Amino acid sequence: MAELFAYTDGACSGNPGPGGWGVLLQAVENGTVVKERELSGGEAETTNNRMELLAAIAALETLSRPSTLTIVTDSAYVKNGVTGWIHGWKRNGWKTSAKKPVKNVELWQRLDEAQHRHSVTWEWVKGHAGHPENERADELARAGMAPFKPGKAEA
Repeated sequence: MAELFAYTDGACSGNPGPGGWGVLLQAVENGTVVKERELSGGEAETTNNRMELLAAIAALETLSRPSTLTIVTDSAYVKNGVTGWIHGWKRNGWKTSAKKPVKNVELWQRLDEAQHRHSVTWEWVKGHAGHPENERADELARAGMAPFKPGKAEA
């Protein structure tokens, strides 16, 4: 049975500014990629953290049936949030330990709901460090951002 991996990344030009997200989905059998799918998108005015969250959400929401997968992200914000902080936020009515509203709460709630349909292992990798799949996710994120960058001619 194939192992499923989702490599996710977000990018932003300015923070806030135009941004994009990218996902490289891979099914791997015996160390060999047997199937691959790429996803990307973007927004005109957003933040890097929102794009990182949307990449993980897209990876989970694109799967049509409950799956076991590993999500590999270079965002400590996403990994720490979804594996740790989110439990306290939910207990506190989506407030931080300082009693402030959680930033990007609608995306955290969407990510929480999306991951409950699956069995997810979260891994962090250092970004821009030559990890081939993370580099591809970064390229997809930048491609998702491209249509929203200033100076792009209207089609």
